[in-house]
Amino acid sequence: MAVFPDNFLWGGAFAANQVEGGAREGGRGLSTADIFPLGDRKKGGCFDRSWEQILEAAADLDDRKYPKRRGIDFYHRYKEDIALFHEMGFKALRFSISWSRIFPNGDDKEPNQEGIAFYRSMIEELKKYGIEPVVTLSHFEMPLHLSLTYNGWTDRRVADFFVKFAGTLFEEFHEEIRYWITFNEIDATVHIPLTGAGIVREHTENLEQASYQALHHQFVASARVIKLAHEKYPGLKIGCMTTKNLKYPATCRPEDCLQCLQETELDAFYTDVQVFGEYSYAIRNLWKKKHIQIQEEPGDAALLRENTVDFVSFSYYASLVTSAEGAKKEKVSANLLVGEKNPYLEQTPWGWQIDPVGLRYALNQMYSRYKLPLFVAENGLGTLDKLEGDAVHDDYRISYVREHIRQMALALEDGVPVFGYTYWGCIDCISASTSEMSKRYGFIYVDQDDQGNGTLKRIRKDSFAWYRKVIESNGEDLT
Repeated sequence: MAVFPDNFLWGGAFAANQVEGGAREGGRGLSTADIFPLGDRKKGGCFDRSWEQILEAAADLDDRKYPKRRGIDFYHRYKEDIALFHEMGFKALRFSISWSRIFPNGDDKEPNQEGIAFYRSMIEELKKYGIEPVVTLSHFEMPLHLSLTYNGWTDRRVADFFVKFAGTLFEEFHEEIRYWITFNEIDATVHIPLTGAGIVREHTENLEQASYQALHHQFVASARVIKLAHEKYPGLKIGCMTTKNLKYPATCRPEDCLQCLQETELDAFYTDVQVFGEYSYAIRNLWKKKHIQIQEEPGDAALLRENTVDFVSFSYYASLVTSAEGAKKEKVSANLLVGEKNPYLEQTPWGWQIDPVGLRYALNQMYSRYKLPLFVAENGLGTLDKLEGDAVHDDYRISYVREHIRQMALALEDGVPVFGYTYWGCIDCISASTSEMSKRYGFIYVDQDDQGNGTLKRIRKDSFAWYRKVIESNGEDLT
């Protein structure tokens, strides 16, 4: 008996800012992603810039310094790449639509028709091959103008611009796209405010206060988008998306278990608001302790309560350990967070701990809490690949994905309704954190180095044929 349902959405995922390129083509405006130069993985992620650095980048016409402005040239090569996804057997592609390609400044009166035409052509190409589009509306790429002029999501007016953006896309594509996600890893607004919400540190008196206020505006905008979709386009399914920061207590000491429980409650509140329609006791208590006061307008509570999501999606790459004595412990990173090292797990070259069983744990934990269909929107291995002739022998990636799929199958056997899995970075792309190319996730190798040199030739890795076999067998053949 097959574990995965017949209509399971196998596929891949990426963000517009990491693959498209064409930063100044087709009427597109600069986004917040376009201001980050190449970083250094030894120093961790680079998600912040000073006001002076932002202005310098905005005025700089030398796009070679800013890797996300070139991406992997998907803007011109999307037909070739989608054909490769079809060859792998993709049932779904999760991607974002660049806000600044539709509204170059974010607050424009009319949408950019060239941008709409590009995505229409791309979506038609997906449909030609029977690939289901799963669209993220905001994936770390809001129009830079909104950051420079409004200090990003700290200004409630940005919610109006976002709802207009979403409404435009619904009107254009509601017949072609069923599944929509409002914000990618919405918790990023608190963890990395410039990347997650366009907040400029120097223009913010209390950054933590401003980040939570911006987050409230995003929650309100998301609820308004859900209301619009459900009322005008009832066939659409709107989901939320967060970073799944799975944590284990370091020991069975009651103090460590309590620490883990409290941190898990705070990590969960981002999804709680969008599923339950209200702020949790844990976050309200944190705000009280930190003297953080969020301005909530009349009607916000009812709006959040009455317009909740249809499904829950999340990214899962690694797990962390936490304890009451965390300050004394060795630290490692896991996507947006830093936590304690787990001695039972291996690490990637970027220091992320590999924990396939954690995916089953996370799926059970989230379904127990939310009782909604779950979608694994991101999971993958970013590491160094060696090109040998026209081949990349990435058995390590196959092993990583195999073990995570096995654990996902076990979660399905546990009774958890998982309806899709889109492997992150299905084609090599620019790293979100450091703007590197050398941190590769894909089943498809792209011939480009960190400085942008290369032919951009697409090369099938060993994992390409393996993932095709997985999809063909609907997850039964993982050998």
